[in-house]
Amino acid sequence: MRATIVGIYVGSKGEAPLHAERQGVLVAGKGLVGDRYYDGVGSFSKPAIPPDAELTLIEIEEIERFNAELREPFPIGAFRRSVVTQGIRLNDLVGKRFSVGGAVLEGKRLCEPCSHLAKLTTQSIVSKMAHRAGLRAQIISGGAIAVGDSIEA
Repeated sequence: MRATIVGIYVGSKGEAPLHAERQGVLVAGKGLVGDRYYDGVGSFSKPAIPPDAELTLIEIEEIERFNAELREPFPIGAFRRSVVTQGIRLNDLVGKRFSVGGAVLEGKRLCEPCSHLAKLTTQSIVSKMAHRAGLRAQIISGGAIAVGDSIEA
């Protein structure tokens, strides 16, 4: 199976619901155009965005696994990650460069679930998604991305 983008999600401000987009633009040092962190209004925005907060990614396979365990599954946007992938193990990309659509990223660290995410979803997300909640990445070279684009490790 080819590794691809299956979703792109943005939010207008911290804690606002995320909505799906078909395409987006990644800007080095800023993030995903139109997202709360790009605009500096995310829940964890600081005066200068740290490299590991420019973009977050999560595997659709992990979202589906988590939701299969719940009686009331959460929509994809509830997981609060900007890019949803399929067919690639994101944990393996920590410390590595990879391409996503027209951009080049570097995996910085795992994007572990936190108490803020638990407050917006369910407390069980912290334990059930530990080491499975995605990847924090720095944008090395910006570019356009779209649902269906390849991810190349």
